[in-house]
Amino acid sequence: MDRRFLTMLLGAFLFPALVESLIRHYKFSVVLKNTTKLCATKPLLTVNGQFPGPTLYAREDDTVIVRVSNHVTHNVTIHWHGVRQFHTCWADGPAYITQCPIQPGQNYIYNFTLTGQRGTLLWHAHISWLRASVHGAIVILPKRGIPYPFPQPDKEKIIILSEWWKADVEAVVNQSMQSGLPPNVSDAHTINGHPGPVPGCSSQGGYTLHVESGKTYLLRIINAALNDELFFRIARHNLTVVEVDASYTKPFQTDTIFISPGQTTNALLTASQNIGKYLIAITPFMDAPIALDNLTNYATLRYKGTPANPPTILTSVPPQNATPVTSAFIDSLRSLNSNQYPAKVPLNIDHSLLFTMGVGVNPCATCVNGSKLVGDINNVSFVLPTIALLQAHYHNIGGVFTDDFPGNPPITFNYTGTSPSNIQTTNGTRLYRLAYNSTVQVVLQGTAVIAPENHPTHLHGYNFYVVGKGLGNFNPNKDPKKFNLVDPVERNTVAVPTAGWTAIRFRADNPGVWFLHCHLEVHTTWGLKMAFLVDNGKGPNETLLPPPGDLPQC
Repeated sequence: MDRRFLTMLLGAFLFPALVESLIRHYKFSVVLKNTTKLCATKPLLTVNGQFPGPTLYAREDDTVIVRVSNHVTHNVTIHWHGVRQFHTCWADGPAYITQCPIQPGQNYIYNFTLTGQRGTLLWHAHISWLRASVHGAIVILPKRGIPYPFPQPDKEKIIILSEWWKADVEAVVNQSMQSGLPPNVSDAHTINGHPGPVPGCSSQGGYTLHVESGKTYLLRIINAALNDELFFRIARHNLTVVEVDASYTKPFQTDTIFISPGQTTNALLTASQNIGKYLIAITPFMDAPIALDNLTNYATLRYKGTPANPPTILTSVPPQNATPVTSAFIDSLRSLNSNQYPAKVPLNIDHSLLFTMGVGVNPCATCVNGSKLVGDINNVSFVLPTIALLQAHYHNIGGVFTDDFPGNPPITFNYTGTSPSNIQTTNGTRLYRLAYNSTVQVVLQGTAVIAPENHPTHLHGYNFYVVGKGLGNFNPNKDPKKFNLVDPVERNTVAVPTAGWTAIRFRADNPGVWFLHCHLEVHTTWGLKMAFLVDNGKGPNETLLPPPGDLPQC
């Protein structure tokens, strides 16, 4: 009998409460469920028939075991967004990066440990656009007996923001890829699955946040939308931000949360107003000439004791292009940087990289205009392989990828100014190799090719420190002098400003193949993505574990 199993069995007998806090078992069944929203019904891809999907609860340093069973006709994977996955890259989830998809009728067990992490994260499908409805919250509580580094809330509430299409989302993306044109935007935004009243369907019910006077609530806010950055505001109530992306921050007050796809924000809400019903508004942010779902989703905050059918106390909403609001929010974010939760910012850098991020146009004989829109980093549009990169790396399978991804743009130009005459990109499956424990600085530089746009960028397997940002082109001589190397915010997903840049730093202390991509799904689909290959270090504690026996095959 396996020694690990015997140890678990003995521990369960002697210390049942302790073992319960260490190992969390979940079963995810991917199934279709007929769902009605916006006065229309469609079969919806879900986990366990729920939209949003079930919340995964655990504590810091718990081991989580999730058995995923695929009962639909689509290939499926699940990504545990923001989980560090120390030595368990096989459980990260992006299709053809760390695993082959779970095929119809097949199962896969994701097994990982939440090492040194606490806070709010999310899980979602990571193949095609299935995460539109296959997503849910991850709540990681502190270790037993460890308090929050902020006032203890009376209750906690999960708020998941998303998008809704009346059409089948896979049909939307397939049509876009065949035409070479941008996909149709969503028909509504949702709050915990509720789209609220929209034109043509006013009877649709909205979400209600129930509160009691004098109590404080920890709102765990998640942006699970595919393509929209969002504002979150509650009439006459300020929010105190205490955490982003499962990393504690210095508390600050705001009346508006700005949150990009893939990001999470924990904020304290005190029910300090008069009894009544208050408007909650979810509105999109876009400061570029790009089509988007511009509908506002309305929900309500309702105090206990509010009489039936009261008037709703309204709030204004930020303009769609409210760049000053987003900048003020982002600039207020600072790591807690306490003795218990220090900011371990790399000060000496081994790899200093400049990644230009944007879109281009490539030939496409079958597309409407004979061309197609593509995304790129350093002029490389990433091509997914037909087997997982991690498998190819681990088993030394040749011909799948190269490790020559450019660390700087191949052609220097005025990135945020006039576009070059040739806006065609190269295609390739190219990785950037990092030695174990090397330190990395990446300047994510937006471009104005075709149109400048904000790019929320996610790095798998790591948290990073956001040490600087600015508008225009990054100046390597002047801008580093303004970097915050003391208490920069720690994140896993960062919004690169429109026609601007963001600088991040991290230490490559986790071996494997780790995806970096724009978390606007349209851009990921177009190829705005790449991957880091982090080599093993010395000894078992610095080495990628072998693949599990049930790893899906392509």
